[in-house]
Amino acid sequence: QVQLVESGGGLVQAGGSLRLSCAASGRTFSTYAMGWFRQAPGKEREFVGAISTNGGSTYYADSVNGRCTISRDNAKNTVYLQMNSLKPEDTALYYCAAGPDQLPGSYSYPDEYDYWGQGTQVTVSS
Repeated sequence: QVQLVESGGGLVQAGGSLRLSCAASGRTFSTYAMGWFRQAPGKEREFVGAISTNGGSTYYADSVNGRCTISRDNAKNTVYLQMNSLKPEDTALYYCAAGPDQLPGSYSYPDEYDYWGQGTQVTVSS
């Protein structure tokens, strides 16, 4: 079992930046790939990005590529999502998720992940 807790969300102006954190429990954090997803009211959960178990590979949605950076510190059991040049359309509840390492084409599918955090709200004003 893995427990995930997101933090770092808030209200920012368009063009601003936020750094989200996801703290995980357990000693097996390094065996999980980690993903970030977001969900706005009335919309489906959307893939943001993912990172492999050792941080050697990262993957991003086209909508955020170039503005977001995922990193992880396995010694701290924490994964991060740095978001820059934020836009109003980035407003959503952001979730981190943990799952077994997988093929690059599978990182964007929510069903591939086994554990989810409670989410942290990001609101970008225009």
